[in-house]
Amino acid sequence: MNSRVLGVDPGFTHIGWGVVDTTGARHRHVEHGSISSDRADLPARRLLALYNELDAIIDRLRPIALGIETLYFLKNVSSAMAVAQARGVVLLAAARWGMTIGEYSPLVIKQSVVGSGRAQKVQVQKMVKILLGLPQIPKPDHAADALAAAITFIHHGGLCSTASEAH
Repeated sequence: MNSRVLGVDPGFTHIGWGVVDTTGARHRHVEHGSISSDRADLPARRLLALYNELDAIIDRLRPIALGIETLYFLKNVSSAMAVAQARGVVLLAAARWGMTIGEYSPLVIKQSVVGSGRAQKVQVQKMVKILLGLPQIPKPDHAADALAAAITFIHHGGLCSTASEAH
């Protein structure tokens, strides 16, 4: 059975996204990118722009599930609130399409992709490249993180029978 998973690394200025197909233990990169909002726009317009672009990506690529990073502690409260609002937009878009949603902490994503919750960002990016058979690390960084979230959903969401099968 072939399943398609959207991974998202949420942010207010940039949302990284990546789509992975999985058939049993095999993963295949479909597409990835970044959605940006215009800093000059009002916050509500920025959120609407993020939503509209993500909704168009979901409509075009038709993933059945979403893997998204949870909000981790940020020292800047206003920054944390903006990221939380962007996460809400992502969750709304996924719910609109009836997608199954898996939310994972950065520690769980690192553990799932690299095997260590203390992995450095570059280690996660290198493993995403290896797991998806890509010629280079996906850019921008937000997109690589999003692909890691999609892989984590696959490992934890029951789209392959065991996490060890996917390696």
